[in-house]
Amino acid sequence: MIPSYEQVGDWLEEISAGFPDAFFDQLDGGIQLEEEALPDPEFPLGEMYIMGEYCHDLLGRYIVLYYGSFAALLAEEDEETWKDELFATVAHEFTHHMEETAGLHALDDQDAEFLRRAREEYGGPL
Repeated sequence: MIPSYEQVGDWLEEISAGFPDAFFDQLDGGIQLEEEALPDPEFPLGEMYIMGEYCHDLLGRYIVLYYGSFAALLAEEDEETWKDELFATVAHEFTHHMEETAGLHALDDQDAEFLRRAREEYGGPL
């Protein structure tokens, strides 16, 4: 099942409302949902997608989730799985935000290690 972009946006609003207000401190742009998929260019097409990103750039600090990435990976999943993955992705990106504002980088290190192992598995560049 692939829910509509609008439905996922509604779920994302509900999920985001469940996080403490403190998580939104200094998150200037809030949480955005982009319609496209974002395949990871370091992997064979369709094998690895970027589900979300924490961004800190000229526009400020914000979280972006990619609807198309969820649709590509969760096409056969039910509503509950979609909501669980949305929650997990938002929580993951909030962790990046909280760590960055505190000057920490443990999750960045874990993500880099995960990608290093995945590249080894797919025989890609290290």
